[in-house]
Amino acid sequence: MSEFYALLFTVAFSVMVLGLVFKIIQYSMVPAPLKIPVTPAPITKSGVVLRLAKEAILFAALFRSNKWTWLFGWMFHMSLFVVLANHLRFFIKDVPLPLVLLQNVGEYAAFTMFIGLTGLLIRRIYVARVKYISSPSDYLWLLLLMFIALSGIIMRFVSHTDVVAVKEFSLGLLSFNWQALPLDFPIMLHLLLVAILMILFPFSKLLHIPGLFFAPTRNQVDNPREKRHISSWAAKMDSEKNKMQP
Repeated sequence: MSEFYALLFTVAFSVMVLGLVFKIIQYSMVPAPLKIPVTPAPITKSGVVLRLAKEAILFAALFRSNKWTWLFGWMFHMSLFVVLANHLRFFIKDVPLPLVLLQNVGEYAAFTMFIGLTGLLIRRIYVARVKYISSPSDYLWLLLLMFIALSGIIMRFVSHTDVVAVKEFSLGLLSFNWQALPLDFPIMLHLLLVAILMILFPFSKLLHIPGLFFAPTRNQVDNPREKRHISSWAAKMDSEKNKMQP
């Protein structure tokens, strides 16, 4: 069983990385023929960087749109960030002090992550306009993430898992020196769900994370009068058209 999980995570990590690289390259090659930043928009590149940072970290546009959605969404994403940072200690032999200090906070971040996901699920069920545009996959993604958080909580506070053995297993994945995995049901379920998430992540709507930085409504400078905006393919067409003219 340990070999199965080791192989599963090796494949899942490879699929996730290659899928993300492919999608990011694909996003970068999509032309933006129009100047369409959502106003009020920054007029300098540094302003665009600040705007993207506010969107990625604070969810500024969502905060202005709907405070309850922002609360649960921001709670989930920030908790997920803390949980992922806390999990880095399983892949580092000598854990640095910042991660050691984060450990106590990270253990409880799973609770706020689960609360945020629960709020988002309730929103999809009971808010009519959101329910109308929701597909079955929207509910399945939320449930998958909720079960990942719940199984992590069970491992930490209910059915304790041998974290030393889990760390040896994780370090073995990095060196292709596969180690035994504790055969506890919570850890096996947790890792199975995480592997499924990793494999499907690059091909799902959860990919809005890197997609934010390629959104022309957010990453463009609002200077249509000062500088003509023309995509590379349009510039090539203009060049070929000028060459054909006598």
